[in-house]
Amino acid sequence: MSATARTWIALATVYVVWGSTYLGIRVVVKTMPPLLAGGVRFMLAGSIMCAALAVKRGRGYLRVSRDELIGAALVGSLLVTGGNGVVMVAEQHVASGLAALIMASIPLWVVLFRRVWGESIQPAVLAGVAIGFAGVALLVGPGANGGSSAGWLVVLVGAAFCWALGTFGAGRVEIPRDPLLATGWQMLLGGLLSLAIGLAVGEAADVRFSEFSSDSLWAFAYLVVFGSLVAFTAYTYLLQNVPASKAATYAYVNPVIAVFLGWLILDESITWLVVVAAAVIVSSVAVIVRHETTQEPEAALVPAEGRSDGREGDEERAAVA
Repeated sequence: MSATARTWIALATVYVVWGSTYLGIRVVVKTMPPLLAGGVRFMLAGSIMCAALAVKRGRGYLRVSRDELIGAALVGSLLVTGGNGVVMVAEQHVASGLAALIMASIPLWVVLFRRVWGESIQPAVLAGVAIGFAGVALLVGPGANGGSSAGWLVVLVGAAFCWALGTFGAGRVEIPRDPLLATGWQMLLGGLLSLAIGLAVGEAADVRFSEFSSDSLWAFAYLVVFGSLVAFTAYTYLLQNVPASKAATYAYVNPVIAVFLGWLILDESITWLVVVAAAVIVSSVAVIVRHETTQEPEAALVPAEGRSDGREGDEERAAVA
């Protein structure tokens, strides 16, 4: 197979799989407790990833320092628990397409964090951030939420904030330099925290295996295998073989796919305000990603889901989506 074919297969995998995870989550939480399901999902995915690394490179390769373990725990908690875990809870009440559009604001938050950190951000990028948040405001406001509670939409804004903070922080704390190893530990530790919180809030009482639908079980397996393993492997391949600007295109393709799949499969309504807000958010993210990767390739903003030095971590930390 040619390199061009492999690249397009990897891109299609990242586009479709990460775009469909919001649909998968919506199906899972119909019959499964969200935090426990999310915790088990990431613990399984992290275990599989670490086991694969141990087989390939030896068990000693999994050893990390105390500081790396703490850093992986912090980032994993923000991404897996504060980001994905909150999304799973919120999608009990919010359409999957709306959730995807609000989470598409992650690059906007990362730019703000960089600005607060003291980095110089070009005016065009800041203008894109302002326009993007205007689109988010349209979604949260009356008329665009398709019956979803505005309170839960605000909760999703908080999830995007946590995910972006984990994305931003990953390049500023000590974590394993190997992206697969770092992600494996983050999945394991973040999943463990989600599991613990789920038990603490009483989700164990909602575990009724006989009531888990076959759709939820299949969606859960899909999230573990494809959402957390296959797509991340494809994304890692892209980062190693194509320009960052091309890999970054998934940031504005995924929400479009999520909205389409929610409409097609779950019959989620799409109002004209949703269309306008989606166009505003996706366009602003596209402008930011293209501008950043053109001006400063090492600072490409990609929301979703291993580097460990400087701002390069911003590009890759959300890859456990």
